[in-house]
Order: sequence, then C-alpha cells, then structure tokens
Amino acid sequence: MAALIVAPRPRVLCRSVAGLFTRCSALRYSGARRGSAAFKSRAVKVGVPPAAKCYSESASGSATGPGLELLVHYLEASESAGIVVFGINRPQSKNAISKNLVEMMTAAIEEVKCDKNVRAVILRSEVPGIFCAGADLKERAKMQPSEVGPFVSKARRLINELGNLPMPTIAALDGTALGGGLEMALACDIRVAATSAKMGLVETKLAIIPGAGGTQRLPRIVGVSLAKELIFSGRLLDGTEAKVVRLVSHVVEQNEAGDAAYHRALSLAKEFIPQVDLKTGLAIEEACYAQVIPTKDRIEGLNAFKEKRLPRYTGE
Repeated sequence: MAALIVAPRPRVLCRSVAGLFTRCSALRYSGARRGSAAFKSRAVKVGVPPAAKCYSESASGSATGPGLELLVHYLEASESAGIVVFGINRPQSKNAISKNLVEMMTAAIEEVKCDKNVRAVILRSEVPGIFCAGADLKERAKMQPSEVGPFVSKARRLINELGNLPMPTIAALDGTALGGGLEMALACDIRVAATSAKMGLVETKLAIIPGAGGTQRLPRIVGVSLAKELIFSGRLLDGTEAKVVRLVSHVVEQNEAGDAAYHRALSLAKEFIPQVDLKTGLAIEEACYAQVIPTKDRIEGLNAFKEKRLPRYTGE
C-alpha cells in the first residue's frame, strides 16, 4: 500500500496517494516549524501504516527509516524559496525505476505543477554515487508480458509530465544515470553533472531500445548522428565527455560529500527565482501584444491564413 508522508520537520503525517489527484490540490501542514528551518519536506513513502513516523534531514542530506523512495523538499530559506527538490532514494535498487516510484513521482509532479509558488524543480539522487540505474529489472522480470507495455507507457507519461512542468527543471547528476534514469534527466530543461558521473542509454545491450523518450530527446540535444552512435553502442560518457557533446550544460568537480552537481543545480535554480507575479506578468504580456497590433506582419499573417498560403513576413 502506498502512502504519502507530509512533513514539516520532524513530524510526519500520512495520507493516501489517491488524495493527491485532485485539481491543483493544496496539502496542509501541521505541527510547529523550527524558526531556523530552511525547508519543508514532503517525503513519499511506500507501505507505511497510518501511525508511522519517519524523518528526513535536508535537501542535501540523507533520510532515515525504511521505505522512503522519494523525498520532496520545499526549500524555504529566503534565497531558496520557490525551489522544490525531488530526491530519489532507493539505495537497495540503485534508484531503479519501479512501479511504486513511478506512482510517487507522478503524484509529486501533479502537486507542484499546480503550485504557483514553485519557481524551479531540481531532480537529484539521495543515494551517493548513483542518479538512477534505469528500470528495475528485477521487478520487470516478474512482470507478465502483458504488463510490460502498460508499465513502460506509464513511465513514459511520467517523464513527459516532468518535461512539461511549467517551471524550469534541472537534473543534478552526481552519479550514474543509465537508461530510463538518463531519460528522466533528458526531460529536464538543464542537466548538471559531476566529472565522476557516468551516463548512457544502454538498452541495446539488453536487446531492447530506449522506451521513455530517449530516442527522441537525445538527438534533439546532441544531434541525430551522435545520438544514433550512443544508442547503437550503449556507450557511457563521463561528466566531462557529456559536456563536450552538450549532453549536459555544466560539469563540476565532485566533492567529498558527493553532491557537487546538486549544489551547482541549486545555484542555477536561485538565479531563476526572481520572477514577476502573475498580475505583473500579464500586464507585461498585454503591453508586448499591443506592440504587434499595428504591424504589417500581423496583417500579412491573417491574410495568409485566410488565403491558405504561407505568409511572407518582412519584419515591418
């Protein structure tokens, strides 16, 4: 049975996943908040009875207690407010993508996409040395052939939802990202990697192909020819090599804590935070739209549509 842990540190509340799937639902927090706390934590946990308690340390720390598969941290420090961190935490399976993890991530994405206070999302691993090893092959081996297709489709929808989030998304690759793990990162707007990270679409070594968007997103990022080479060979790239081919936007030397890419991603997210509120943004949009109304190109576009021909714009 899946359950969602909603926690202002260190208390937790349990609530069914089904309760998340309401339109733009808002989770309520209870319990006293530490005055020095820099974040709230919503941690997704599998198989937890209603009375269970668990604790999470920080967005850059670790979690204790069995079954915490996804930690969702809402950062609250003044310079970080508006940043949400998704932390995958399946150390026993190298963060492999399971049915439960897909369900938990889908629930978390559903929650943040309706939250107007969320300005950036960082996807990272809570497990040192690994980002995500791809599909949970042990679980996959137990599936009936009729179950595999629907599961892959659900995973593909999850990754598409991640890619369609309205706020900037950053993947922090501090460890190995293989197969579906790299496909999740490819769906993010920006990828940051440590020099020690390894990444690749390795599915052809298992007599399958990337099934969650990799065949489409990788060539759009690195080019068709190189994407074919990487997919056909199943080759792994380190962080430095990935930067050379523009698979990642930034590469950083790994630190002793093993979270250098996360800290670089956090710095980037902080740069994205200063945005106008919706009312101001709509006013800016209105002012910009007003500038195109008197243009000849606008009239040409309307005439071309009416006459069912390609427009001939002149920049006037």
